[in-house]
This record gives sequence, C-alpha cells and structure tokens, in this order.
Amino acid sequence: MIAFVSGTVAALAPDAAVVEVGGIGMAVQCAPGTLAELRVGQPARLATSLVVREDSLTLYGFADDDERQVFELLQTVSGVGPRLAQTMLAVHAPDALRAAVAAGDEKALTAVPGIGKKGAQRLLLELKDRLGAPVGRGAAIPAARADLSWNDQLHAALLGLGYAAREADDAVAAVTPQAEAAAAPDLGTLLRAALQSLNRTR
Repeated sequence: MIAFVSGTVAALAPDAAVVEVGGIGMAVQCAPGTLAELRVGQPARLATSLVVREDSLTLYGFADDDERQVFELLQTVSGVGPRLAQTMLAVHAPDALRAAVAAGDEKALTAVPGIGKKGAQRLLLELKDRLGAPVGRGAAIPAARADLSWNDQLHAALLGLGYAAREADDAVAAVTPQAEAAAAPDLGTLLRAALQSLNRTR
C-alpha cells in the first residue's frame, strides 16, 4: 500500500493533482477541498489510498490520515465505492460524518448526491459504532484558491466530482445569489449547497 506521497506539485486538474516523487509524476485523485490547498510548484504531502481494480490502479489523496481512514471505512459499506466515498468527504468532513452517524441523521447523509433514503439507512446501520465519536477536527472545506474566482473554483470542483459541464453551470447559477449575498463566499458552504441543488433535481 502507498500510505502517502510527498513531493512538488507538478500539475493540478479539476479532480486530481500530479505530485513529482523521485522524478516520477504520481497522479492522485483528490476532493475539491484538498485540491484547493495545493499550489503548482509548491511542496505537498498527501495521505493516500490505492484502489485496485481489474483494469486500473487509482491513487486517492487526502489532506490527512483521518480523511483516508474514513474514506476506506466508508467503502466497507455495501454499495459504496471510492467515488461515492470521496463525494461524501467532499460534502461532509470526517467529524461531520461521525456526528451524522452518531445522531442517526439520515437527512445529512441524503444531502450527498447518489445517496437516497435506503442508502442512508444502510450507512447508519453498517457504520454504527465503527466511525467513532467526533474528534474536534475542522468541518469546513478549505477556502478557494486565491487565483480563481469562487464560481470558477466551484465549477471545477463539481466537474471533479463527475458532474457534466451543464450540471455544474446550473449548480453555480443556483448558488450565485447566496454567494453574492456573502461578504466573502466560502467554497465549502457553496459546494454543499450546490450538491444539494443537484440532488434535488435528480
């Protein structure tokens, strides 16, 4: 298992980062909040989880070991694959997921695109007593990169989560009034609102 990668960020895409490690570029799939903290040309250390399939090897990256552990634990639930687990962590920080499971909060789980009422119930049942109690970690997705406007960053984040460009456009439009009403739009808040608006239209 590749537990982490550490090196210089060589490139950034809407859903991945390329980290140069010993002269090799490692492509790492990351959630928008993690990507927002990275800068091309700057050093980075990402906790990682390698997902092996018959036709692919995919490396997923996280801000810390806690996120990686929750990502791997989520996949032990029937019907939850790596993409859905990553989407859950894009909507809810690890502590928010722990709090939702501890409280039996179906509504919080169904706010994640791809999770319906039955899926939320299955998550609550299978994760009960396994995620543990909240540990006081920050619950917000890091702020947007300074070199991109909030709407560009949000659009890129949605594309990175697998939405089509038109869906991303509609979601950005849906949260624009909320963003314009805020003195300093918060990417985490807007992303959650955008994902909820997309979930309602499906």
